[in-house]
Amino acid sequence: MAHDRYGTWPSPIDAALVAAHDGKPEYLGAVGEELWWTAPRPAEGGRRALVRLRPDGGGVAETVLPAPWNARNAVIGYGGHPWAGIARPEGGPLIAFTDHGDQRVHALEPDAPGGAAPRPLTPPAGPGGELRWCDLRPHPERGELWAVLEEHREGGTVRRVPVAIPLDGSAATDPAALRELTPEGPRFVTCPRLSPDGRRAVWLAWDHPRMPWEGTELKIADLGPDGRLTGVRTLAGGPDEAIAQAEWAPDGTLLATTDRTGWWNPHRVDPDTGEAVNLCPREEEFAEGLWRIGWRWSAPLESGLIAVLHGTGGMRLGVLDPATGELADAPGPYGEWAPSLAVQGSRITGIAAGPHTGWQIVQLDTTTGHTRVLAEHHRDPVDPAYYPRPRTRTVTGPDGREVHATVYPPAHPLATAPAPEDERPPYVIWAHGGPTSRAPVVLDLEIAYFTSRGIGVAEVNYGGSTGFGRAYRERLREQWGVVDVADCAAVARALADEGTADPDRLAIRGGSAGGWTAAASLTGADTAGLYRCGTISYPILDLASWTGPGTHDFESRYLDSLVGPPAEVPERYRDRSPVTHADRITAPFLLLQGLDDTICPPEQADRLLAALAEGGGPGVPHAYLTFPGEGHGFRRAETIVTAVESELALYLTVFGVERPDAPALELRR
Repeated sequence: MAHDRYGTWPSPIDAALVAAHDGKPEYLGAVGEELWWTAPRPAEGGRRALVRLRPDGGGVAETVLPAPWNARNAVIGYGGHPWAGIARPEGGPLIAFTDHGDQRVHALEPDAPGGAAPRPLTPPAGPGGELRWCDLRPHPERGELWAVLEEHREGGTVRRVPVAIPLDGSAATDPAALRELTPEGPRFVTCPRLSPDGRRAVWLAWDHPRMPWEGTELKIADLGPDGRLTGVRTLAGGPDEAIAQAEWAPDGTLLATTDRTGWWNPHRVDPDTGEAVNLCPREEEFAEGLWRIGWRWSAPLESGLIAVLHGTGGMRLGVLDPATGELADAPGPYGEWAPSLAVQGSRITGIAAGPHTGWQIVQLDTTTGHTRVLAEHHRDPVDPAYYPRPRTRTVTGPDGREVHATVYPPAHPLATAPAPEDERPPYVIWAHGGPTSRAPVVLDLEIAYFTSRGIGVAEVNYGGSTGFGRAYRERLREQWGVVDVADCAAVARALADEGTADPDRLAIRGGSAGGWTAAASLTGADTAGLYRCGTISYPILDLASWTGPGTHDFESRYLDSLVGPPAEVPERYRDRSPVTHADRITAPFLLLQGLDDTICPPEQADRLLAALAEGGGPGVPHAYLTFPGEGHGFRRAETIVTAVESELALYLTVFGVERPDAPALELRR
């Protein structure tokens, strides 16, 4: 029987299909009986569309605004919750949203006669500055909208403060109509949540050099007669306690998800004393890193129950009885739920996916215990036999520590794989971004693009990843470029040693912080010869230039914990940077960069190429592709197609695989 070499398998999953399915629904919320969210539109310049699902719409979701409207914002660089809605008895809903084009808040009345165009609610920025808004919270009884304002002033200073925005639009032309809810305080805040009785409000705050998964404070204040919050005090939290979310239950109970036990667990907090009671003490996570302001892992119901997302290495939906601590999980093949929950009576709606399905809008009826898909229905664009079957693995890393990974072996319904003694498959190690994040186990057509051609993928949740408790996260403290690199190498070597992967055809890839790990792996003294090639996307490559003004404000002090305070350990910043050891790179690599990236700017990539050029000699084969109009992470269909095809071309070239449909890629020295 003839065998088909790994990498030569024909596949119906092309790069255009990958691009068409890139992204997922986000920021789900309820507006009365309606559900709204944002959805990706790669074919429309990568914008985020506002989507509406009416209760009588027959399950058909409507895209509310045409291009170029883009329901996004750039608060803290990654954006925050971009919209809020008010259900009105007449005239249909009133929706407020941020547009990425001008960063202003706009009001939309989609059911107005003739379809009224959006009108601005916030003013434009003055000369040399910029105003950004997120985490919108409507208070129609007060005639206003609460939000987080991020103000960029001339000279590079940034301030963030909760602000009240009049719903009548008066602030669009008169900035004085805005009302700052609190005096300026910590550098980072979430929008205050008003108590059901309207007397008090709570919010989260943190300051440099801490990141929100390292230490936050739960603030509480009284709402004064002038509409401002007074008597601000810290109720819980601190430098070594990360509170990820705080909400009021309908009965006035204050709920907070904190990792004071070493795991993010839900607590009931006394709003007067700060005394906290763990409602579900488990060695599981009920939250993750707060990368976007407004993410929501729990939502209280009117019945007193609480919808929670929880798990170890994954997030599933459960319903918690705070009186007993009992937790009942929603049925269905959903191993992952996004941090976005909406509650309507006894119904909980979220965004869920599984190993064999993409992200869908799924609703749980707590009275019946049944779940159903409401929108964004998964439909297989190809025979699902072309999808890989993921295997969750734990391998032993340095010093005997556990390293978590998900392995996606090559899969094809028609190809006949070679016998193991004849050929073992090439594998690509994927390092996720963050680095305080993780790789979810969900259907990803980009992974299937490679596995259906006979190239395996292994995603590594290296030390520092979320989902496994605070101690696992803190393995990366002052060890970035060491632990992550070693953990990825441990997975690669384990796959090779057990015969799963070809040890001579291993590659590594990653974007953002994952791009750092990929580059550090190619330049590491212990790993430089492990990988035959690498793909490095929008990376960090020079630590010393990525602090302070070298990146955006949110992460400008992140390296204090990941590497160490730069004034105290300057040698680490030099010794761990790939640009310092460019001479160690012997493996061909592909470098991908968005030219509008403010988080990992193109200068990072330029420094690596300059260091390579200074080394002289024949040079390392590489390709550097740049994309105008793309920021941190690629959103446009044409960019995604080019990136995916170029990555495949690199592997085929380096692994010595010939196929008639191989994409072109010129490697230069």
